Amino acid sequence: MKGFCPLASGSKGNCIYFGTETTKILIDAGISGRAIKTRLAEIDVDLSEIDAILVTHDHGDHIRGLKVLAYRHKIPVFANTETAKGIVQTFHDCPKFKIFTTGETFEYGDLEIHPFSVMHDTLDPVAFTIKTGGLKIGICADLGFVTPLVTHRLQNCDYLYLEANHQPSMVHASPRPMVYKQRVLGRQGHLSNSDCGALLSKVWHPGLKHVYLAHLSSECNTPETALGIVGRALEDKGLQVEMSIAPQETVSQAVAFDLAAMPG
Repeated sequence: MKGFCPLASGSKGNCIYFGTETTKILIDAGISGRAIKTRLAEIDVDLSEIDAILVTHDHGDHIRGLKVLAYRHKIPVFANTETAKGIVQTFHDCPKFKIFTTGETFEYGDLEIHPFSVMHDTLDPVAFTIKTGGLKIGICADLGFVTPLVTHRLQNCDYLYLEANHQPSMVHASPRPMVYKQRVLGRQGHLSNSDCGALLSKVWHPGLKHVYLAHLSSECNTPETALGIVGRALEDKGLQVEMSIAPQETVSQAVAFDLAAMPG
């Protein structure tokens, strides 16, 4: 499949597929290897076709299935130094790493990949933009605060995967411990619906084709709430774009692109 498709999104595990004619990758592998294989098959991709895995950070919901893919299936893992150290500490072993430097663009196959810093409670977490065949895709979740760098890097994307994790009132009303609430609502936690809407309003442009709202909390958000609040943030500025939810338990609505038709 030539396209872009979240396979799982949320606190129970995150994994995204991105593929062109010649290069097929995953961003994160936070669900089991078996689940990744099954969900890839739903979009007509075989696990053996995956060339590499990009890792945003070393939390379990982003690397849970990485060991199986890296060792049993020999898929190389792209990560920065701090994330690689965290993975090694978790697995007590060392996958086949390809180390990138946060803030420096690198190429892999026909992809131009830029990892940039986000604010989250681990060492050197990143988000990514990926360019190929005239398209630019932004993948940005697991951040508690939108920095000017985040806004800058997500300009002029054709497709976006943006975190809309929670509704603050639902966090406050939840039975979760105070330490959880403080973490989620903090500057190194997760992005709220309204913050997602504000970010999207800043990076919207007429060429933006589709936005996935990602990493929704199962307890402190709902798809209807997220879509409503982010949608109203755009409407208030006279903007609109096609949006869908990236769910936890099922494969998302896939986006297929015709790279041959895109300007180089």
